[in-house]
Amino acid sequence: MHIRIAGEADAAALAAIYAPYVTNTAITFEYEPPTAEEFARRIRRTLERYPYFVAEENGVIAGYTYVSPFRARAAYDWSVETSIYIREGCKGKGLGKSLYFALESMLQRQNVVNLNACIVYPHPESVAFHERMGYTLTAHIHQCGYKLGKWHDIVWMEKMLGAHDTPPRPFIPFRELAAESVQKGM
Repeated sequence: MHIRIAGEADAAALAAIYAPYVTNTAITFEYEPPTAEEFARRIRRTLERYPYFVAEENGVIAGYTYVSPFRARAAYDWSVETSIYIREGCKGKGLGKSLYFALESMLQRQNVVNLNACIVYPHPESVAFHERMGYTLTAHIHQCGYKLGKWHDIVWMEKMLGAHDTPPRPFIPFRELAAESVQKGM
């Protein structure tokens, strides 16, 4: 398995991984699978501030993870929402764990301290995965999303990556760290 930064060239593969989650489950509340072009836009937008990683097995993308802003206000710069998707048939191989470890390592370099995961409920597999990764349940919101003919709950889980210093160390956008890594030959 190889983990690397996602690029716009990965958009079609990521869209293909994500599409069954959209069409067959309530794991995501999107109704229509995004096109490869839309995925490329999302990747480009995310990489301005945050990491976006893919895991490859034998040269084929088997999963991906990224973060998005927890909220849009400046006071939330140190908090993010995590997302992870694994290709059907590739679960149970440690891909999710490896992707999250890479993600958390980069987020620590960015001085992010709060990780938040929004999970459709019930979804015991995802809740158990996040618990194994050190997340704790913080909120349960009832019947807030309608998809596939019924109402669904969500739960929020959180993980603290470090101390909440006062004042906090400055948030560092991912594009700056990625440029620094390229300059150092990493």
